[in-house]
Amino acid sequence: MNPLVEFCINNLMSGSQEVFEQLEKDPDIDVVELGCTSNCALCAMTLFAVVEGDLVMGETPEQLLDNIYKQLEENPIV
Repeated sequence: MNPLVEFCINNLMSGSQEVFEQLEKDPDIDVVELGCTSNCALCAMTLFAVVEGDLVMGETPEQLLDNIYKQLEENPIV
């Protein structure tokens, strides 16, 4: 079973689309686009994704991608 990374469609338009596309190329991660993750205040301030139920943030797409992989390394699915 692969870890799940979820993206809010509004946050994709704010800059996390690049991260979404990079993660889609990783066969060991399932990536989905949601209409809304109900994190509107956060969405307006920074880039983020929901990684296995946990919020992961980044100021830039590169930082978000690094933080997602770090979260997955620190919390592997058993």
